[in-house]
Amino acid sequence: MDVQVKETKELVMGKPNLEVFSATLQDLAAGDQDIIVVTSDSRGSGKLVPFGQKYPKQMVEVGIVEQNLVGVAAGLASAGKKVFAVSPACFLTARALEQIKNDVAYSDNPVKLIGISAGVSYGALGTTHHSLHDYAVCRAINNLMVVAPADNVETEQSIRLAAALDRPIYIRFGKKPMPFLHAEDQTFEFGKARMITDGKDLAIIGTGETVHPALLAAQQLEAQYGIKTSVVSMHTIKPLDTELLDKLSARGCPILTVEEHMVHGGLGEACASYLFQKGCTNKFRIMGIPDEYTVTGSQVEIFDHYGISAPGITSVALDLLDGNFRMVKK
Repeated sequence: MDVQVKETKELVMGKPNLEVFSATLQDLAAGDQDIIVVTSDSRGSGKLVPFGQKYPKQMVEVGIVEQNLVGVAAGLASAGKKVFAVSPACFLTARALEQIKNDVAYSDNPVKLIGISAGVSYGALGTTHHSLHDYAVCRAINNLMVVAPADNVETEQSIRLAAALDRPIYIRFGKKPMPFLHAEDQTFEFGKARMITDGKDLAIIGTGETVHPALLAAQQLEAQYGIKTSVVSMHTIKPLDTELLDKLSARGCPILTVEEHMVHGGLGEACASYLFQKGCTNKFRIMGIPDEYTVTGSQVEIFDHYGISAPGITSVALDLLDGNFRMVKK
């Protein structure tokens, strides 16, 4: 279905989440010498050059050896340090997966694993540099939280909470500037999703950088068709906010999930597994990267190709609603 998307209300743009991550770490390190950053030749791409300049004794550079990075981080965490292990998500959760599983999660070392340039952020560098598997593999490991902040507010709060967390966590960030999706005074808690809009006709659940196009699609659905949509930032993929999922499913409306990840093993399948084991009968659809050789291009071009965009999500939503919603085009 072709969808003509009208102009919608502009959101206030913020910084790339990685810049907020770095600034927050610097603020934390100013009053806590136990904050340690371990990088794999990624201080530049991780926006951590200012951190290293201010706190050189609180940064460890191991070079491009991701397994060693996680092992060193686990050792420091076992000695009481608050360790942030920073590396490109595609390599951190693939090359160092055994160390994440054994040295961090199974050994209960509270390392904060930070996957940078996640999803398809590396764009034209191609499939080898995409992290479309990280939700799936990290969800499958016991004692490992999985988080993908949607905007600058969620990013700052997730880093502050992670610094005080006494268990392992994986947090992923993309590269582009993100709009402000939430009021700064909203509360933030791991495992508790954030409702951006609340509508009874449809629920769109996004995570990370897909929440923005989901919100744009919701604005278009209301402006053009009068469809009231709940847009949810499911920033914590593990553990899921099952209380909110129960609330949404009880409305009987269709549910659409959107993620910058393979359609297998990620947000969508996590939500579907919970809901349908509970007896949910809502119409349900997963949007993400299909099980195929990924096209090459910028993040925006890849998103557009796979429909992770305002028009793409709007089109899938209309198809999902067909038959149980009377659509009157405005």
